[in-house]
Amino acid sequence: MSMPTLKLSGLEPLIITKESNFVNIGERTNVTGSRKFLRLIKEGDFDAALSVARDQVEGGAQIIDINMDEGMIDGKEAMVKFLNLIASEPDICRVPIMIDSSKWEIIEAGLKCLQGKGVVNSISLKEGEENFINQATIIKRYGAAVIVMAFDEDGQADSYERRIEICERSYNILVDQVNFSKNDIIFDPNIFPVATGMDEHNNNAQDFFNATKWIRTNLDGAHVSGGVSNVSFSFRGNNVVREAMHSAFLYHAIQNGMDMGIVNPTMLEVYSDINQTLLNHVEDVLLNRRPDATERLLDYAQTVKGDRKKREVDLSWRENTVQKRLEYSLVKGITDFIDEDVEVCRKEYDRPIQVIEGPLMDGMNVVGDLFGSGKMFLPQVVKSARVMKKAVAYLLPYIESEKGGEFKFSGKVLMATVKGDVHDIGKNIVSVVLGCNNYEIIDLGVMVPPEKIIKSAIDENVDIIGLSGLITPSLDEMVHVAKEMQIAGLKIPLLIGGATTSRVHTAVKIEEHYTNDSVVHVLDASRSVTVAESLLGSKKIDFTNKLREEYSKLRENHKKHQKAKILIPIASARKNKLSLDFSTDEIKKPKKLGITSYIDFPLKKIVDYIDWTPFFQTWELHGRFPKILQDEVVGKEAKKLFSDAKEMLNKIMEEKWLTSKVVIGLFPANSVGDDIEIYDPEDQNKCIHIQRTLRQQTKKAPGQANFALSDFIAPKESGIKDYIGSFVVTSGIGLDEIVAKFESDHDDYNSILLKALADRLAEALAEYMHEHVRKELWGYSSNENLDNKELIKEKYQGIRPAPGYPACPDHQEKIGLFNLLNATDITGVTLTESLAMLPVSSVSGWYFSHPKSKYFGLGKIAKDQFLDLANRKDQNAASIKRWYSSILIE
Repeated sequence: MSMPTLKLSGLEPLIITKESNFVNIGERTNVTGSRKFLRLIKEGDFDAALSVARDQVEGGAQIIDINMDEGMIDGKEAMVKFLNLIASEPDICRVPIMIDSSKWEIIEAGLKCLQGKGVVNSISLKEGEENFINQATIIKRYGAAVIVMAFDEDGQADSYERRIEICERSYNILVDQVNFSKNDIIFDPNIFPVATGMDEHNNNAQDFFNATKWIRTNLDGAHVSGGVSNVSFSFRGNNVVREAMHSAFLYHAIQNGMDMGIVNPTMLEVYSDINQTLLNHVEDVLLNRRPDATERLLDYAQTVKGDRKKREVDLSWRENTVQKRLEYSLVKGITDFIDEDVEVCRKEYDRPIQVIEGPLMDGMNVVGDLFGSGKMFLPQVVKSARVMKKAVAYLLPYIESEKGGEFKFSGKVLMATVKGDVHDIGKNIVSVVLGCNNYEIIDLGVMVPPEKIIKSAIDENVDIIGLSGLITPSLDEMVHVAKEMQIAGLKIPLLIGGATTSRVHTAVKIEEHYTNDSVVHVLDASRSVTVAESLLGSKKIDFTNKLREEYSKLRENHKKHQKAKILIPIASARKNKLSLDFSTDEIKKPKKLGITSYIDFPLKKIVDYIDWTPFFQTWELHGRFPKILQDEVVGKEAKKLFSDAKEMLNKIMEEKWLTSKVVIGLFPANSVGDDIEIYDPEDQNKCIHIQRTLRQQTKKAPGQANFALSDFIAPKESGIKDYIGSFVVTSGIGLDEIVAKFESDHDDYNSILLKALADRLAEALAEYMHEHVRKELWGYSSNENLDNKELIKEKYQGIRPAPGYPACPDHQEKIGLFNLLNATDITGVTLTESLAMLPVSSVSGWYFSHPKSKYFGLGKIAKDQFLDLANRKDQNAASIKRWYSSILIE
């Protein structure tokens, strides 16, 4: 049997394998699943409808389901229009699209609009084999995957036997007659309600579980999906029971092979935390374990209506053996009794090292199993690591005083943030997760040059090297490190990770330069253990062979994709620039021109401006705030994390852990082609800085412009004086000192928590200051009155793009911005050689005020624009080429 591997893509790939976590499909862009979305489509408000799609992607949906089946709208027209709009929104179309319709004409129209590889939902045998084959053939021609309903000419499958009969028949037709890829077949074997009072429904859930297992065992390569909330319809109105049913159903479905589906965002306890009596009653029903299961659950449900009560502190676990107490402390992240229990345990064993090798590692194995099976989440694992480190620290003096005291690790991993980059939260999280799974970590920190990475790897005799980076110049630095490792003759697997990295970049840019061993892109911390085990165990040869084959295909696809991109000459793009009205009515002179600074700005003023969604994403808890606090899978842990964050926020403010600093500049300005001339406020004929902007070169549909940021500033030849703003803010002064204290106490959890909060405070400070500029310093929106939700959704006039981000990916522009503001002297923020900002919790950018200014993605540029830019900057093209490698197509 081959490993089921479903490869989908929007602008970014989504690879679903046996090791992947459950894939969440967002359904809020379905007119049958969202009243709001239906209303927006009916009213023709497609811009607002795009926001619904964007919210889903930002909230963690890995696929978005789009359905336009409603009697009062033209479904085909709406589907085509919406998909075309999505195609021009990189932050939405980065994920795969599921075209969902009961009407074939809508599905086929939608397929013509997809970029990347999507999914069709759905086809079935209900209209006979000929129609089924015809539809599947067309879907295959368009390169999409397909969901197949367990439905045939005789109706919907409602038993185990009917489910496997229809699925097997459908599979054989698809594979043998249509030559459809096995891995692109997804079955929906029908989730029906249980506990309905009808005997024929008693085995509905068990039939689904059994059918799912049969499909994954017998239909090579196929996947299974479904809508979980259907199972609990009999208990509408009783959320406590529904929560338990959804959790238990999902647990058993995943155990049997269900790997994707729609899970409604209602509150749900972690499976292992469900009240045991309730769980027994629920599983009696789901698994059909006794004939009176329905009646017993109905009776019990009457006793658990309403909200769950708050649990009191339970110390009964302290009555267990010391080994079990250590396991409990590790799983729950409790440090209160760790020294006491480790000391008791030390006296029970002959040697102190045996405490680590025995009960402590046994406990960490439980943590690893729970994390791997989705029953624990990253914040919990980091807390477990804190307990483990404190236990080891307690034992270390005893081990060192004993001859021959040595602990055997599963492997030694060197971790480093590459030269020029200062971001390390992701690296630290990966280190913690690997450490929890018995890997020794050598952490070289941030801004580490290649020679130090290579020397340390040799001196420490490491088994794996892990490189991390956030800013785009880090991508080139990783390539450089790979080349140097090849020259040095290292034969050590190389892991690549960080927000700007990708499987495609790793395959196309890095792997070819380091052929001595494997190069592996690691998407997030949850995948790191599986990768490390594969690289160091008996599976390495198979793993690396499959990886090289996969990366080879990625390179081929990338090459084809690049050739398929249509870039127009820069001269043509400039002719298609955005033309705006720059009348005096549209332009407001700032109330205060020049530089304004705020030293030690009160953090209490910006707390309400925090956007919490990215905070949870840092911890790999995906969902939009505040809905994530009620999420059925991660809600419970999200609440705990949020509580810890608020408690630390209070300490930050009360004990003045962090200092914030701000510098803002407002200047007269005009555009000259793709450049923006910035003038001295005291002498508006004196140009003090020129900001160079880049223009979109992708061929646009008729009526759509090729944007550049300079389009939002009045042209110099118009004779109209316009204005531009700039800023640098930081909330990271003092961060390193507090982090060092936590790390000296082996407290990774609070160290990462503080860094994540400092980042959020910096963004909140930038948001607050932008509002202050709009309403006070510039004053073009003096009557603005928006709440934080509206600020996060950017409902205000104007934009604040930052160098290095999609609208202006040129990091070099930071140099002029910092000089213009004298930012380093005023705020203490400096730029590294790769133009990352120090302190890391800092934000910089530009202010544009025009009502039509908007964020956009630059996309790729051609060589003609790059050479033109080098000429405008009066720089040698070869010397600056590395800064543009991620966006340049030659």
